[in-house]
Amino acid sequence: MLDPASRCPCLSGESYGECCAPFHRGDAVAPTALRLMRSRYSAFAVGDADYLRATWHPRTRPATLQLDPDQRWYRLDIVATERGGLLDTDGTVEFTAHSRLHGEAAVQHEVSRFVRDGRRWVYLDAA
Repeated sequence: MLDPASRCPCLSGESYGECCAPFHRGDAVAPTALRLMRSRYSAFAVGDADYLRATWHPRTRPATLQLDPDQRWYRLDIVATERGGLLDTDGTVEFTAHSRLHGEAAVQHEVSRFVRDGRRWVYLDAA
């Protein structure tokens, strides 16, 4: 795991310990779809597959999830958000994520859909 004093991988400007680590540890739940998106990106960056599966909608969650330890996620750009606030039941976050794998740069652009499952935000799928 990442040092709590380190800059959060989601690039929020906060430390990892103040930003995404409480979600990863299970001490808190993401209050909005955007915060869940950022925490899921950070989970990819720190290799936390358990958190990713736990925040995936049960209907679309993969049976297993293996992350490549050689993939380095280094930048998240939020392009747009729609709904996904404190009082909403669904929302989308459009983003571009940048990584490197075996020296090759990769870019993932996605519009992620999120829904509330009870009181928690969960990732549903990519629109």
